[in-house]
Amino acid sequence: MKSRKIRRAKLKRFPYDVLFEVKADRVRLLPPVTVFWAFLYQVLNPDMACQEVVSRLRCWRLSQHLGKATKADPPSLGTSGYCQSRQALGLNLVVSAFETVRSYLERRAASAWLWCGRRVKVLDGTSFSMPDTAANQKRWPQHSSQKKGCGFPTAKMLGLFCLSTGAWLGHSLGRWCRHDLSLLAGLKSLLVKDDILLGDAGFCSYALMAELKQERGVDTVFRLHQARSKDMRRGRKLGKDDRLQTWTKPVQRPRRSSWKKQAWNKLPQELHIRVVRVVMDKKGFRTRRLWVATTLTDAVVYPAEKLAELYFRRWSIELFYRDIKTTLRMEVLRTKTPAMIEKELHMHALAYNCIRALILESASQHQQELGRISFKGAVDLLRQWLPQAAACYEQPRKLARCQADLLEAIASVQNPLRPGRKEPRAVKRRPKSYQLLTRPRHKFQEIPHRERYRAAA
Repeated sequence: MKSRKIRRAKLKRFPYDVLFEVKADRVRLLPPVTVFWAFLYQVLNPDMACQEVVSRLRCWRLSQHLGKATKADPPSLGTSGYCQSRQALGLNLVVSAFETVRSYLERRAASAWLWCGRRVKVLDGTSFSMPDTAANQKRWPQHSSQKKGCGFPTAKMLGLFCLSTGAWLGHSLGRWCRHDLSLLAGLKSLLVKDDILLGDAGFCSYALMAELKQERGVDTVFRLHQARSKDMRRGRKLGKDDRLQTWTKPVQRPRRSSWKKQAWNKLPQELHIRVVRVVMDKKGFRTRRLWVATTLTDAVVYPAEKLAELYFRRWSIELFYRDIKTTLRMEVLRTKTPAMIEKELHMHALAYNCIRALILESASQHQQELGRISFKGAVDLLRQWLPQAAACYEQPRKLARCQADLLEAIASVQNPLRPGRKEPRAVKRRPKSYQLLTRPRHKFQEIPHRERYRAAA
């Protein structure tokens, strides 16, 4: 009994957050800290397979000169140990790291990047697919119109971002068929008093606008829902194409409402909503005229022109998703279980916020416009800088100089100003004429000479 207590005391005093874990006569190659950084490095390099990660860990391990035994008996190149260690990595560790970087971004947001002195948070939904495994299909089933064995599990994600810094604040997951509004319940805790929530017409709900205004002191700016009347003769006139209207609470709670009966009964019976009609004459945009509904009823503090400019900036979240899904390749995740999918998703969020933190620090030090710095350029520079940083991690002064050079380089890589540039959603390069997999692989028969094949009329 006494020896067991002594053994436990020794284990508690052991520094498990060191780079290597020593147990008895062996050295562990894959402790949690090493696996965490290797996983993050893999997310920053989307084309890197697990085999390449293990090879890099092997080279790094041999370069540490930890003794002759290490050189004589190099680590194995098998990927099983890394994959098992990655599965054993706690989700709480990844979430804690994500929340730490998110808090840093929120603290570093300067008042110059606020809108009318207030912080704006923008939200929108997106989707991503994953490997076709039984566990993933059970959690996030594929589209109902696809045949079994021919599709991929698809998850719906509602993301909340900071409009000024681009920080990924949080997300909520659901099946592909769920509406964006039904996923918002998990993100309401991230909205604090005096925030402004910006979104498209799918969020223009009386219940949401009334709840956020009454209970949390959060104002909303949404595009007017298509079911709402666009008659600008209603309400009190505040200016040209600017009306203050009174919306009444629906008599009955909607059948598929996200609000329970008790929360629905607490909503006020009336809500003052300001409706602004915006005419957009910019070349290349699909919509020429739109209506914006907001709870910002003060026309002096929040003029109609500023509201129109703010809603125009809502498109920034589409650029955020492009950085995440195209640059960091989050459009298709690679892990095969729901637990690993959530872990990989948080790793992508952490990697994205780390890049945003570098961009924010670079813009602050070198007095550059935050929105002009290229996200893709920052990712490319970081990928080239990391090996040099690893080589001088024991030399603090040299590492600080490398970091200063990185921030200066990031500030110099800026996107050109292209006002009114048209970006059609079209692909110039033609894809190869492969058949569509309309049956499971073991039943599928490939058509010979498909280049000359024509389906029967």
